[in-house]
Amino acid sequence: MNRTNAQAIVAAAGAMLLLAACGGGGSEGGGEDGPIVIGAVYSVTGSQSSIDEPGLKGFELAAKQINEDGGVLGRDIEVSHVDAASDQTTLTNVVSELIDNDGAVALGGINDSTFALAAGPIAQSSQVPFVVSGATLPTLPEQIGDYFFMVPFGDDAQAFAIADYGLNELEGQTAWVLVDQAYDFTTALNTFFQQRWEEGGGEILLEDSYQSGDTDYSAQIARLQDLEKQPDVLFVSAIPNEAGIITKQIRDAGLTQPILSGDGYDTPLLADVAGENADDVYFSTHVSLDSDDEQVSGFVAAYEEEYGTKPENAFAALGYDTMNLIADAIERGEDASSEAIRDALADTSGFDAVTGNIAYEGESRKPTKSVTIIEVQDGVYEFADEVTP
Repeated sequence: MNRTNAQAIVAAAGAMLLLAACGGGGSEGGGEDGPIVIGAVYSVTGSQSSIDEPGLKGFELAAKQINEDGGVLGRDIEVSHVDAASDQTTLTNVVSELIDNDGAVALGGINDSTFALAAGPIAQSSQVPFVVSGATLPTLPEQIGDYFFMVPFGDDAQAFAIADYGLNELEGQTAWVLVDQAYDFTTALNTFFQQRWEEGGGEILLEDSYQSGDTDYSAQIARLQDLEKQPDVLFVSAIPNEAGIITKQIRDAGLTQPILSGDGYDTPLLADVAGENADDVYFSTHVSLDSDDEQVSGFVAAYEEEYGTKPENAFAALGYDTMNLIADAIERGEDASSEAIRDALADTSGFDAVTGNIAYEGESRKPTKSVTIIEVQDGVYEFADEVTP
């Protein structure tokens, strides 16, 4: 064997090893006979951890149940997860790694719209379906592209629902608004809330804001207290790690009005940080985990058996629904390639999930669902209402 031939054989062997390690670039993870690789994009550390960690647990629980039931197309689901660490640069690297190195044929996860806007285009350019678990900006699918799908309703739906509840059930007429300026979720939620509040005859007495990461809200609270007329309700548009801090400081200042918010308040941190000061709080979210609906109670029981604790919030159920939706698309499409999964997802209709029925009408790739309102009294979370805006 001459030197040139030996070099060629070594190079060819190296290329084959590299191709195997990359899993075929996401076209059909695990080949035609191995496990089907689904990427899980969740941050189990950082500001998103209180909603992303339950989401990942729900996602992995669904995969385990699917495999115990015989898998999909006779193959197991393999969940590949790398911590996105609530950081956009880390997140984008994770998405590329899951597709290029792990061979994920589809991705699920992310509970924040700003992070979805960073991750979605990477999957779109690779033509790998991304099913977002809890990011709620209603324009995400059209902004990112035809490989992007939402499991949750949009911020318009949940903002309208909590505004309607404040106007009709709490009989509020005037509101103070506090918004985190850094996130697409918080700014969109605020915009939609104010729109619906004013359309319903309500008045916004003051809109105030803060920078993400702030821990002292005394200046904003002082401006609220200085208003000539105190508002009937307080609307706070915040991400999860700020919910408890803001609520505690509002109540410590002696303000007792009902506090309204969106699903950023659906976090254990609200009660953990604010304690009994988490009182007279109402937020919109995706499901009441205390529901006696068989599908909800079955999920809660399975989660508790698997992890030794009840689901921490609705994001656990959203993660569970995300994996089951992807698996359903693979089964219906009878093909584990990324293109086939995308096509089957687009045809989804009448998918009965824990968080509600999922159907994609036309080109929306965003479901229309009812919205659950949760009431918090003395740190205890209870179902208050179900609203279809």
